[in-house]
Amino acid sequence: MDAEHVHNYLREVLSERYTSLEERWMFGGTCFMVNDKMCICINERDLLCRIGADSVANEVEAGNCHHMMMNGRTSKDYVYVELDTLHNLKDVDRWLDMCLAYNPHAKASRKK
Repeated sequence: MDAEHVHNYLREVLSERYTSLEERWMFGGTCFMVNDKMCICINERDLLCRIGADSVANEVEAGNCHHMMMNGRTSKDYVYVELDTLHNLKDVDRWLDMCLAYNPHAKASRKK
């Protein structure tokens, strides 16, 4: 799917559901912060999804995504999903739903 289309879709869906939605430039793309926590990001090639360690293990094993690496270490709660693997908005919704399900359990990052 086209990155701009997915970005606009995420903005629309999330802004309808959350008044506390914030967008930040992080990880080379736009990150959508829900309840002051990074939820989902998009860049030109990928979605960065924060879905929790259990879901990460299941989705990586199924071949649906790959681990996020940061400073040479695997980030346990995050995965990258290539936009080329998303065929329609239902596919985007699947990943967004996993991110939103994990969001209440995610730790908020320290504010600067």
